[in-house]
Amino acid sequence: MEKSLVKYPFLTKDVEVYVRENGHTIVLAHKEGDMANVSTWVKTGSINEDDRINGISHFLEHLMFKGTHKHPAGYFDRTLEAKGAIVNAATWKDYTFYYVTLPKGENNKDMNLAIELHADMMLDPILPEEEIGAPFDLNDTTVTDKRERHVVIEEIRMRKDQNWTKIYNACNYNMYTKHPYKRDVIGTPEIISQVTRDDIMNYYQTFYTPANMTTIVVGDFDSEEILNKVVKEFDFKGRKNSPRRVNEIDTPVQEKKVISSTAHVNTAYFMYGWLGPKACDIKGTICLDMISIIFGDGTSSRLYQNLVEKIKEPVFNVISSEHYQFKDGNNFFVQANCKPEKIDYAIELVEKELSGLLDNPISKAEVLKAKKKIKSRFAYSAETVSEIGETIGYYTTVCDDLKLIEEYLKDLESITVEDLNDTIRKYLNVNNSVLSILMPEK
Repeated sequence: MEKSLVKYPFLTKDVEVYVRENGHTIVLAHKEGDMANVSTWVKTGSINEDDRINGISHFLEHLMFKGTHKHPAGYFDRTLEAKGAIVNAATWKDYTFYYVTLPKGENNKDMNLAIELHADMMLDPILPEEEIGAPFDLNDTTVTDKRERHVVIEEIRMRKDQNWTKIYNACNYNMYTKHPYKRDVIGTPEIISQVTRDDIMNYYQTFYTPANMTTIVVGDFDSEEILNKVVKEFDFKGRKNSPRRVNEIDTPVQEKKVISSTAHVNTAYFMYGWLGPKACDIKGTICLDMISIIFGDGTSSRLYQNLVEKIKEPVFNVISSEHYQFKDGNNFFVQANCKPEKIDYAIELVEKELSGLLDNPISKAEVLKAKKKIKSRFAYSAETVSEIGETIGYYTTVCDDLKLIEEYLKDLESITVEDLNDTIRKYLNVNNSVLSILMPEK
């Protein structure tokens, strides 16, 4: 095993990183207290899907809790929740992760139990047919089997009824040409209704491999003891690693692309989207975080102040900006809800504010405010075992390098107004944006 140490800001001890011969990474982080967090981050999500299996990562996440050869469906959740644990999982574009947060128990007894059950779930899911539910025709109204397949389809349908989801999906899809990021992580009812157990098991065996997994334990414990425990429980039994898939990176559109649709809504929604730097470009990522805070995060932001507070005649109900970080390139969004009869004027106002980021330069006061907010968020991410586990998982999985966290605060402090201006010029030109609009049907 290769060992390295990472100086994680705000923690009293260095974080220990171990890479085993099979590629499995184990990260141990010391946090005083009675709580522990055990998680495994898998380097797969919709980034490894295509049109035939879109949504399979999320479907598999549901099925991972449906039993192993040692334990029946429900045992994992029931046993740990009886110990006061929070048990959950999440799927996104670059990853799927599973976690347990619980009181570690006397002599770490419950934490050790969590590691045992967690490893069993990660390495030996049986994906039983009776839990999945048989493939079926979506048009067949006589199907009454309410297995996990139907649970996921209902989740998809509920989500797709949400107006913000509609404009996000349209914007996101049109920002890309070939990259898998263009697809909705949750998939479609058409695919989930037909995907087979063999499809799901093949996906599991392809991507749930040692080199694709990072297991993180955060808490107050003897590192050698817990390391040995994780190594023992995560016995991959010679499981082979698959070749790492490399996707072609999309370039931004070269002229503004507008997509319009209608729905049964009373107000108008619209969203601008841009492609940004890779998440591992820490300085570029921090710059866009700062710009998002200055431009559209909260009531003190430029968008809110200029287009909601100070405007003479109301146009917007909601307006904000967001910055999402991804392994193959971040996304920056501006989203708004406005009066439908004023949609053209609303778009004009937003584009004027975009130009204003350079024409009305960012001030030192705005820079200081953004840095202070980011520092607060960063400090908060070291407050609890679950937040620490999630931050480590993000850096090891999305950025591929936990060492980047060592210089984060120094990188943040080094950023100047000119750095922000360069970032705006490089990534936030309106001609490189996709604009998604949702209007009332009538």
